[in-house]
Amino acid sequence: MALTSITDAIAAYSNAAKSVTGGASPTEEDTAAPGTDFASLLRDGAKAAIDASKNSEEMSKQALAGKADVRDVVAAVNNAELTLQTVIAVRDKVISAYNEILHMSI
Repeated sequence: MALTSITDAIAAYSNAAKSVTGGASPTEEDTAAPGTDFASLLRDGAKAAIDASKNSEEMSKQALAGKADVRDVVAAVNNAELTLQTVIAVRDKVISAYNEILHMSI
């Protein structure tokens, strides 16, 4: 079973967590602050990557129109590329960890 996206990995993680806890939803006391659980961390990272990509595209459009400095465009594109590489690395680690869990003997 190959995972094709971060959302598949998040869904698989969520299903695994539900099977371990018996499907019980956490109480208000057990729930961490927003952005501190694993799924929120991944979701926020994906949103940051999308925002960096959109910023890069907007800076490129402004440069073509002659309204932005080339250095700003290069910085935005470089930031988007670095963010994408980070997201890919995290995705690969999540999928690797998920595959290791699948291969564990019970």
